Amino acid sequence: MGCGSCGTGTPNGCKSNGGCSTGGCNRLNVHDWLRDLPVDDAESQCRVVEVSFKQGSRKDFFRNPTFQVFEKGDYVTVEGVNGFDVGEVSLTGELVRLQLKKSGTDEFHPDIKKILRASTDKDIETFKISKSRESDMLARSRAHARDLKLQMKLSEIELQADGKKGTFFYTADDRIDFRELIRIFAGEFKVKVEMRQIGIRQEAAKVGGIGSCGRELCCSTWLHDFKSVNTTAARYQNLSINQTKLSGQCGRLKCCLNFELDTYLDALQAFPDYADNLQTAMGTAFLIKKDIFKNLMWYTLPNNTKHYPLTIERVKEIKRLNQQGVAVEELEAVEITSKNKEVEPEFVELVGQISLRSLEKNDRRRRDQQRNYREPQGPNGPRPQGPNQNGPNGPRPNNGPRPNNGPRPQGPNQNRPNGPRPNNGPRPNNGPRPNNGPKPENGNNA
Repeated sequence: MGCGSCGTGTPNGCKSNGGCSTGGCNRLNVHDWLRDLPVDDAESQCRVVEVSFKQGSRKDFFRNPTFQVFEKGDYVTVEGVNGFDVGEVSLTGELVRLQLKKSGTDEFHPDIKKILRASTDKDIETFKISKSRESDMLARSRAHARDLKLQMKLSEIELQADGKKGTFFYTADDRIDFRELIRIFAGEFKVKVEMRQIGIRQEAAKVGGIGSCGRELCCSTWLHDFKSVNTTAARYQNLSINQTKLSGQCGRLKCCLNFELDTYLDALQAFPDYADNLQTAMGTAFLIKKDIFKNLMWYTLPNNTKHYPLTIERVKEIKRLNQQGVAVEELEAVEITSKNKEVEPEFVELVGQISLRSLEKNDRRRRDQQRNYREPQGPNGPRPQGPNQNGPNGPRPNNGPRPNNGPRPQGPNQNRPNGPRPNNGPRPNNGPRPNNGPKPENGNNA
């Protein structure tokens, strides 16, 4: 139950009290901003404590009947189903009353379970043994569901600390008859089985991951109230309706589309309503988008790909003229001037400035030279090539074009300048060559 991002193994994560820069310390953590406030009456303090289980993936409220004070991060042993469970204290004090009010739970409800004691070494050891069984049980339970051909996906198993109860979280599109599956689980794992169906968003929250923004998923760190998200939120924010870019890791629309929606709706109140079409002499202008940052409305004309940005005052004026039956001659678009971007400082080294563009240019020139000019090997080394290659004694003189003395005679019996080569017949055979003995190898053996 340590910090998932900072890598610390302490119960309090990096002990930032919920202010970790990455947001990964104790998933679904709540910053207790009332912790350091003085309390006048100790008897009126909230006796209910919020306890998290399974690394913050599940939370519940428990009553503290003892006078022992628990701090955030302490391990406590609480009542379970026919046994006990071990969890981590995630919230205490007056802020728990606000959480109870938000969830609609009565502080003095008799069904709230109790905290038995602070966790002992034996409780924590039993808790670790039970947690070590979960991964093996998950693999075997998926195999059983596959054998029964059930259209469901088991995403997580949570065992009680004493190992007497197991909660199986699954996702399914339709209703599943898992009565036979429960009998198999109870007989093999020897636990009380509870099947709990969750949604796709809850499954992504349990699995966790990194979003496109580079941070951990909001549903895994702090978001626990999932609201409906539709494409209307994207249209109000002038986002392209691209299902691939707007979908999160759960396959649904990103929850962060609702984060800035209220700000956009407040900014759009200054724009005129019913201004989707404007009547002009060149035709009907259609609204493309609204820019809340520059207070401009972009229109386009039929059979024209040009976009015309208009101010809010100009749109109201044209709309007023259209209501009087007057079609304006021109839209009077605003000229958009792009600000000069700041030039990035070039890399400066001790030997001087290095420009990547010059390096690419030199590399391109080198490749062109290797492609156009080859270096054949002659008897005296490489022969210089190219249109203006210098030889070892200077540039080669240019004596003009080579004279053309006519076609050169070809064929096996080419004519020499003094006539054809005479044919004297076959060469005489004078017999075998005489053998004068072995040839001496050096001068000393002569």
